[in-house]
Amino acid sequence: MDFTKIIARVKAILTTPQTEWPAIAAEPASVTGLYSGYIAIVAALPAIASFIKGSLIGFSLFGVTVRTPFGMGIVGMVIGYVLSLALAYVMALIISALAPTFGGQKDQVQALKTVAYAWTAYWVAGVASIVPWLGWLIGILGGIYSIYLLYLGLPHTMKAAPEKAAGYTAVSVVIAVVFGWIIAMIIGGVIGAAALSGAALSGTHVTSSDGSVTVDESSALGKLAAMGQRAEQASKELEAAQKSGDSAAQQAAMGKVMGAVSGDSKVESLPVDQIKAFLPETLAGLKRESASAGRTNTMGMQVTEAQAVYTDGNGHSINLQVSDTGSMKGMMAMASSFAGESEKQTDHGYEKTYNDSGRMIHETWDNSSKSGEFSMIVAQRFTVQASGNADSIDQLKQAVTSVDLSKLESLKDQGVTKN
Repeated sequence: MDFTKIIARVKAILTTPQTEWPAIAAEPASVTGLYSGYIAIVAALPAIASFIKGSLIGFSLFGVTVRTPFGMGIVGMVIGYVLSLALAYVMALIISALAPTFGGQKDQVQALKTVAYAWTAYWVAGVASIVPWLGWLIGILGGIYSIYLLYLGLPHTMKAAPEKAAGYTAVSVVIAVVFGWIIAMIIGGVIGAAALSGAALSGTHVTSSDGSVTVDESSALGKLAAMGQRAEQASKELEAAQKSGDSAAQQAAMGKVMGAVSGDSKVESLPVDQIKAFLPETLAGLKRESASAGRTNTMGMQVTEAQAVYTDGNGHSINLQVSDTGSMKGMMAMASSFAGESEKQTDHGYEKTYNDSGRMIHETWDNSSKSGEFSMIVAQRFTVQASGNADSIDQLKQAVTSVDLSKLESLKDQGVTKN
């Protein structure tokens, strides 16, 4: 294993991607060689950094530092690392399969090259998770730069038509986000492999006559298939907009691409004032100290969020957050369809996820620090979360239920229009 060569490739793809991608596309490679000579090394960086941060440095909240038990941290690091390697392979298969849709050529090895070198920025930036405060920002910037690298690389490795590279990139990124979210839930103990495979394969039937596969449209796998069909149609509109040279039309078309993979509807998230109104003046016996709200709209993905901090002057502090995922509504529904129920006990507390009256709930509690989190997904669109220091998890539950959940649920169709 030539570490000097690996370092040189990392430097080149990050600093001179325009000239590096043609070289990458032309060089001979194999799946085994890419894994052993590059992916297995670079992908280990964020896994190791996450272990160092979680089990050695710890996370600080309200003056309390919480560390993941060493053994559990090792297990999480290994699982996260293995799943990241698997995700790279799965994404390579998807990128290869999508290639003809965007004027490219199917090639599994070239697709794996694409994933390996485009994700380099994300993997390297993952090391920054050990840096206090700024680590998360560096990680986000790494992810954004990886999207740019993917956009630059697809025309070279997959022979995609340059004018279709933006749509190809958008579809690939959203699929990667969905699978990454699922993997994050697996690592966190939210879902297990059995629940994942069972949810994904439910509604899939193999006929005994010719072995053909039919998919139930309402199943998780059926929803993924429908997502691909919508994305293909939206990408055609994006191609036409790019040829027109109209920047406004291009932006609108990009929004349609992102919306297509998020669901069969366009969703405008609720206005800022409307979401902020769900933050009560008092919460579980605590007074509201500060409140803020805002709406973001990036690449057609619109989200509105409001949050407030409540304290009582006696060491209790709860952060309440109410969010409208807006155009990510379809992704929320898809993630929910994959998720199952689980529970994990530790020496100091617990973590569990379950369904209550159609609402997915996730809660964690640490008895030693008297801190935790209680979050709920409402109408597969809104999220309500309370976290911080409290007397018990019941106080955090009370904080969430203090929000008018029924009214929030009644707004599930507001701003929704069919594509």
